[in-house]
Amino acid sequence: MRDRPLTRQGNIWEIRDVARRRLPSPLFDFLDGGAEDEWTLRRNIAAYDRWSLLPRTLSDVATIDTTTTVLGHKIDWPVMLAPTGMSRIFHPDGEMAIARAAAKAGTIYTLSTMSSFSMEEVGAVTAAPKWFQVYCFRDRELTREFLTRAKAAGYTGLVVTVDVPVPANRERDRRSGMTIPPKLTLSSVTKFAQRPGWVFDYLTNPPPILANVAHKIAEGSGGGAVSLPHYVNSQFDPSVTWRDIEWMVGQWNGPLIIKGILHPDDARNAHAIGAKAVIISNHGGRQLDAVSGSLDALPRIADAVGTDIELVLDGGIRRGTHVLKALALGAKACMIGRPYLYGLSAGGEAGVRRALTVLRDEVRRDMALVGACTVDEVTRSLINGAV
Repeated sequence: MRDRPLTRQGNIWEIRDVARRRLPSPLFDFLDGGAEDEWTLRRNIAAYDRWSLLPRTLSDVATIDTTTTVLGHKIDWPVMLAPTGMSRIFHPDGEMAIARAAAKAGTIYTLSTMSSFSMEEVGAVTAAPKWFQVYCFRDRELTREFLTRAKAAGYTGLVVTVDVPVPANRERDRRSGMTIPPKLTLSSVTKFAQRPGWVFDYLTNPPPILANVAHKIAEGSGGGAVSLPHYVNSQFDPSVTWRDIEWMVGQWNGPLIIKGILHPDDARNAHAIGAKAVIISNHGGRQLDAVSGSLDALPRIADAVGTDIELVLDGGIRRGTHVLKALALGAKACMIGRPYLYGLSAGGEAGVRRALTVLRDEVRRDMALVGACTVDEVTRSLINGAV
C-alpha cells in the first residue's frame, strides 16, 4: 500500500472514509469500535456539542501562535499523538511512519508498549521528543526492563496506562471475528478479499508482532503470533494500586504521566505520588462502557487540581474547535489516536501528515475566529456553559 497524499480530503471525517474503503471491514471495525454498546465511544464525540465557543471580536489576530509547552517540551501546536498498538496491521510502515509524521508536524508521539516496531527502532527514526507508554505488568521485571530500555532509547516521558486492570468486552470484534494479529480464515476470507491492496501488503510483508515483548513471548510459550493475545492478557494485573505507580515514578526518575484518569480524586492522587501530568481518558471508549466522555470529566478535574499538575485531554477530538473547547476547559494540550490511524490506513506516512495538517489548520483558523492569538488566551472566558 503506497503512501497517498490525500489532497482532496479536507477534514478528519473524510480521511476516515478513505480508511474505511481501504481496510477490510473487521479491521476497520477494530479501529473504529469500542466496548459493549459503544455508548462511551459515541459520548466522547457528542460531549463537545454540549459546549459552545464565545468568540471575542475586533481582536488583532493577524499573527497566530499555536505553540505551547507540555512538561517542558515546546511543541508547535497543542495536539499530541496518543499511544496505539500494533499499527502495522493498518499499514506496513506502522509506528515508523507515525513517528516521522509527528516529528514533521512538530509534536510529540507516544509509542505504545504494544507497538509492532520496537522502542529502539522507533526511538532512532527521528530526534524529535517522544514518550513511551507502559502498563504496570504482572511481570515487574519486564516493567522495569521497559523503563530502562525507554530511557536508553531517548524517550523523555513515561506514560503509564491505568485503565486496563482486565481486558475489555469489545463485542464488535467478536461479531466480526477480528483477532490480533488478523487471521485469514475460511469465515473471514470474503471480508478480507474485498480489500486486495491490504491483503497483498499483509501477505508480502513480515507478520506484525509485539516487538517490545517478542523475546518474552518466545520464552514463555514457544513463540509465534498465536501466543500474542494469551501473553498480553496474562500480563494485565488487576492488583495494581497507587503504591505500584509510585514505585514506577521512582524507577523512571523523570516526567511520568498517568493515562486513564476520569475522577478528580484520582488526579489528586496522581499529583500526590509525583506524577507530572495526567491524561484524562476513557481509552477511546474501548474499556468500560457507560462512563462519561473525556471532555465531560475535564472541568471537575481542572477545578480540583488547578495548576498543581498538567492536564492532557484524550478522546473524541475530530475538529479544531474540539481542541479549543478542551483548552478552554483546562487542558494544557490534547491527544488524538483514531484520527492519525485513519490517515495511516488511508495513505501511510503521507496520510498521517495529511490528518495532522488538516487538524492543525483548523486549530489555527479557529483560534483566529475565536479571537485568540496564543494558546494561553484560550480560556474559560471563550466558552459557554454546558447545555
